[in-house]
Amino acid sequence: MAKKPISATIDESLISWIEAMLKDKTRFRNKSHLIEIALEELRKSEK
Repeated sequence: MAKKPISATIDESLISWIEAMLKDKTRFRNKSHLIEIALEELRKSEK
């Protein structure tokens, strides 16, 4: 699947949470990877 860059304005508390989650390098490669996985999980839960 082709990927396209996007821009988003995100609450500071979410950014802090993202940065804390990224300290575990075995789970997420970077912010984009974490956000993509989070959105996939949201999409699955919506079905």
